[in-house]
Amino acid sequence: MLHPTSSLIALLTFVALTACSPDPQSQNNAATFNLDLKTLLGGNNPDGFLRAEAPRTFAFPEDHGIHPGFRNEWWYLTGNLETADGEHFGYQATFFNTSLAGDNQTSATGWQSPRIWMAHVALTDVANNEHIALERFSRENPGLAGAQLSPFKVWLENWSLQADSSDSDTNDFPWYLNIEDDAFSLALTLNPLKDPVLQGDNGLSQKSPEVGNASYYYSLTRIASEGEIILNGERYDVTGQSWLDREWSTSALAENQSGWDWFSLQFNDGQELMYYQLRDNEGFAHPSSDGNWTDLNAQQTRISSEDITLIENESWLSPSGISYTTEWTMQYAGQQWIIHALVDDQFMNLSVPYWEGAVEILDVENNEYLGQGYLEMVRN
Repeated sequence: MLHPTSSLIALLTFVALTACSPDPQSQNNAATFNLDLKTLLGGNNPDGFLRAEAPRTFAFPEDHGIHPGFRNEWWYLTGNLETADGEHFGYQATFFNTSLAGDNQTSATGWQSPRIWMAHVALTDVANNEHIALERFSRENPGLAGAQLSPFKVWLENWSLQADSSDSDTNDFPWYLNIEDDAFSLALTLNPLKDPVLQGDNGLSQKSPEVGNASYYYSLTRIASEGEIILNGERYDVTGQSWLDREWSTSALAENQSGWDWFSLQFNDGQELMYYQLRDNEGFAHPSSDGNWTDLNAQQTRISSEDITLIENESWLSPSGISYTTEWTMQYAGQQWIIHALVDDQFMNLSVPYWEGAVEILDVENNEYLGQGYLEMVRN
């Protein structure tokens, strides 16, 4: 769900001119740019770009690849992982692409390419109450960053999500996530357990009433995940469940919208819920908020803002003075759940600051553990 303004364009232009990544662990980087994640999702003149204006026919595996002509696109993975001893980790890996020029210039390649890549990765170590967030930027270039379909791959330096690279015709699963950094390393094999879920109106996710303020949006809501984490010199063999969101758009949010709360929830009984609560400039829920309930067979029930109730119970205050809700009560279809952050401070203190982290789902009546998921909050 993302709106480019002058501050983002300035940052991306800097990356384009220098053709390098800012220091992924530099706190000065975040302090200097301090972008609003909303700025990635709409705002600038859409002339020259394609827009999400009507439902389309999705085709797989082709739609796993990039969609030239749109301003923004991202591949967004989150997941909950455990060791055999029950040590719990959450992770995020997002590859975000934005173009500085419309579709009439997207055929340029190499250093002439108008495409800029940004990647965010994070690891939550629940036992040690620790959260690590990293970022990188690069101009699109085969040696640095890009996306391809055969074999499927998106990458930024040595962070990548890809199919089997030994077969040039492979677009199918399993996929492999590889993140290598001094702070931590993560290597996972990913196999979806359900077919893609088309969000919104058959994949057209309308974020505000204006035509074109929308994205094309699908999810893989339950992905078997297995691999290893290396953290502080220790190796952890892990298994668990991941979730992939895929969106592409040119503009999404309206001027009277200023953030959102996004939930991806995986229940132990094999069902999933996705819901994003868009917020207006006063902080209230926007009527364009939307979601989906996915049953065991990947059959979907769409969720409107009138179908669901969210109550904010507890919060955490960020260093920037913004409050993020770390415990919610969610009411839907006669059921009530507590959505509780596994670590309060899962703040992504990067150039684009937001809160993103692992959560657990608990029964309101008896505190029974019902599942797990991820929560993203964008606040001003």
